[in-house]
Amino acid sequence: MRLKDLMAMAAGATALMAIAAAAPAAADENKLEELKEQGFARVAIANEPPFTAVGADGKVSGAAPDVAREIFKKLGVPEIVASISEYGAMIPGLQAGRHDAITAGLFMKPERCAAVAYSEPILCDAEAFALKKGNPLKLKSYKDIADNPDAKIGAPGGGTEEKLALEAGVPRDRVIVVPDGQSGMKMLQDGRIDVYSLPVLSINDLVSKANDPNIEVVAPVEGAPVYCDGAAFRKGDEALRDAFDVELAKMKESGEFAKIIEPYGFSAKAAMSTTREKLCAAK
Repeated sequence: MRLKDLMAMAAGATALMAIAAAAPAAADENKLEELKEQGFARVAIANEPPFTAVGADGKVSGAAPDVAREIFKKLGVPEIVASISEYGAMIPGLQAGRHDAITAGLFMKPERCAAVAYSEPILCDAEAFALKKGNPLKLKSYKDIADNPDAKIGAPGGGTEEKLALEAGVPRDRVIVVPDGQSGMKMLQDGRIDVYSLPVLSINDLVSKANDPNIEVVAPVEGAPVYCDGAAFRKGDEALRDAFDVELAKMKESGEFAKIIEPYGFSAKAAMSTTREKLCAAK
């Protein structure tokens, strides 16, 4: 009897383990169906053209949400509903269930790859500086800023540029968190910062719109890597991510992907030349 009891208990434990193992997968498989029934996907964006943009009428555009919108349509989810977020708040918001995905130029890094499930690469870019005409402080790299005790840099909170500046040795009190591109340009024009750092395309867009002859661009930033983003999903939503990737691959193959992102200035070839695996392993 005792042996039979032990065998029954073991069988019961095995069954419970199988149920527990199956539960996350079932939830994962159901996510796309939930979005189809909901009729839209909630995405986190930053108002940073040309990656993302929000018009005066509230319409969301930009290369990242435009790609996401088309892919979700192909998956049977007719629309996206976007909310603007600081880069540093995007992953916590995703993990807390406030977003279904992030489509915002959130570049892949090993620590981010450990926190979210990225799609394959979508948008690739290098880093740039906007600064006063003539570059009076001769700033060509983040290290140059660190080495000049008078230089202050503006960067998005929680973004790649803030991290690169701090890693280069710029003291925290000389790295000024900037809420959006327009604020960054104004702070630069007013002399509250000496350089504003964003990806090349974003800086070029801001400088073009500012139409200020006293501002110039240094690009690419010396010693700064080239990055690529992807749509980011919650860990556990890999089935949704994989379905997204299938449609993304089809769009890359057909040329539809290039037609969406290249008018914004991005290179489809750059995104197709690397993989999530390589980017997430990069140091």
